[in-house]
Amino acid sequence: MSASMLYLMRHGAPAVAGRLLGRTDDPATEAGIAACAARAAGLDVARIEASDLIRARACADAIGRPRGLPVMVEPRWRELDFGAWDGLAPAAIDPAALGAFYDDPDAAPPPGGERWSALHDRVGAVLAAMPPVSTLVVTHGGAIRAALADLCGFDARQIWAFDLPYAALVSLRVWPGPTRTVQIVGLAT
Repeated sequence: MSASMLYLMRHGAPAVAGRLLGRTDDPATEAGIAACAARAAGLDVARIEASDLIRARACADAIGRPRGLPVMVEPRWRELDFGAWDGLAPAAIDPAALGAFYDDPDAAPPPGGERWSALHDRVGAVLAAMPPVSTLVVTHGGAIRAALADLCGFDARQIWAFDLPYAALVSLRVWPGPTRTVQIVGLAT
């Protein structure tokens, strides 16, 4: 089989930036939506998927509408559920607890939140179900990291090495099949 392109884009800047916005459904700013549309301008895609959270959906709609491409809303692309930390600035969280989370997000999940392995499993399932056509996914930083872990085999420590600011775009070439092969083609921040 031939390779197809998979583009993973982080949504544009939310109205309340600098917070852990897992399940919080904060909208993207107009500038954030425009940044995503500009970043995607040269992409040749046959499909667009997005998280069901408004900050990702609005950016995906702004990319798909002028192309005549519908956006397939997929809840499995949601951000990690930060539980009691959701909506908080990192400075408002106990530094030891936050450090333990970053060191091992599966062993030290946010209180009442989601384990890293649950995010990894749901993103892996949606990736496995994807058709082998050029696809843009507009999602969240955690979901992109989970996709990179699933597709490229990065461990939980390695995925934090990627800087994924708002409107960042990771471009991957994917050869499907039982021994799926993936090549990182680019990272635009």
